[in-house]
Amino acid sequence: MKTLTWHGHSAFAITSASSRTILIDPWFDGNPTAQVAAASQKADLVLVTHDHGDHAGQALEICQRTGATLGAIVELAAVFKAQGLPDSQILNGIGFNIGGTVEFQGISVTMTQAFHSCAAGAPVGFIIRLEDGYTIYHAGDTSVFSSMAMWGKLYTIDLALLPIGGVFTMDGAQAALAAMMLRCRKVVPMHWGTFPALAQHVDGFREELKKLGLEDTLLEVGVNSPIALP
Repeated sequence: MKTLTWHGHSAFAITSASSRTILIDPWFDGNPTAQVAAASQKADLVLVTHDHGDHAGQALEICQRTGATLGAIVELAAVFKAQGLPDSQILNGIGFNIGGTVEFQGISVTMTQAFHSCAAGAPVGFIIRLEDGYTIYHAGDTSVFSSMAMWGKLYTIDLALLPIGGVFTMDGAQAALAAMMLRCRKVVPMHWGTFPALAQHVDGFREELKKLGLEDTLLEVGVNSPIALP
């Protein structure tokens, strides 16, 4: 059974039908909305969108403890390598880059652009196609951008994980527009409620989706509450 678990902020765990576990932006320790510790997490693949602490989180620790493979843009992968992660635990040996697609044990990962800031390389998102074809887009920290429509044409996106908090990323109105361009079947809002500056609920996002006739796409999930994916 495929599952998705939101651990607050932008941290997600995805379990594929073949029991592969993918962690994205694994910030657990210090995350005020996470309800579990990094030390309790298992992983086969860890994807990091950019190097900010609330996204890179405990990626290195988890990879070192579990033997998981790290997926990141080349420059960020080099940072992890300098911190002791061997090439053998880095996807493609040195990482990959925007527009590139790599395979991991039957799972396909495409790196997309994101509009944000970081110190190493560039901020990114990921389009993840599981072994059975189920496709998940994690936007990372970003504003809305017109190329999202291209992803919606190239891929059948079953589930989009989009930031809605504002201030550091797009807000609910931009995220609703992103959902429309992506033509995603379902959308889970993320990057909200963690800090006082961010949106504290999803009501605004829900209303913006309704304006576009997309209210049925909203999928609200509780923190640390796994949901089954179709």
